[in-house]
Amino acid sequence: MRLIFVRHGQTAPNIDGRLDTDEPGAGLTDLGRAQAAALPATLEAELIDVLYASTLVRTQQTAAPLAASRGLEVRVRGALREVRAGTIEMRGDAAAVRQFRDAAYAWSAGDVEVRLPGAESGAEVFARYDGVIGEIAGSGAGTAVVVSHGTVIRTWVAARARNVTPDFAAANSLANTGVVVLEGSPQDGWSALAWNGRALAGSARDATETRDLARSGHVAP
Repeated sequence: MRLIFVRHGQTAPNIDGRLDTDEPGAGLTDLGRAQAAALPATLEAELIDVLYASTLVRTQQTAAPLAASRGLEVRVRGALREVRAGTIEMRGDAAAVRQFRDAAYAWSAGDVEVRLPGAESGAEVFARYDGVIGEIAGSGAGTAVVVSHGTVIRTWVAARARNVTPDFAAANSLANTGVVVLEGSPQDGWSALAWNGRALAGSARDATETRDLARSGHVAP
């Protein structure tokens, strides 16, 4: 199946670099709403069978124009929410952002027992996310769009896609309404075809092409 992840549109905490992860979360800015309105055109070539979003306001607002243009129901699932920031919620200082980033990308490298204070472990985050992806795959959909959040998309893809390394995911932020395209299944594994509009080559996790695309990125959920 084809799995298309979309990060939500811009919010005010994104602009400020704050860790806004609790429900219901901030809504979209004017620019965020324009980004959401452009999403149907971005995905016009995709034959979309199902559309999912998290319980946070910003993902549902981002999904709404696509749902309207395709006549699709937005299937809301709490398990698609962002990684919880716990005790550093709404902080935007460098130390808090680094703590959030380091914990999340440790999970992609296999250290899934790391836990942010007052929040989830990597094992818990991946278990909830895997559950919804399994539901989508079991639905028989050929192509699914999942509107979710930057850090959880990047860490989950790095843990599950055979051609995306944790270093690549950590270094390559997703733009607001940035898209990651995967093909595969929970049983057979996943390969990433595109990241933020760039094609990804190779199937090995140490693919030279993947390393060469890496660049610095700032984590903002």
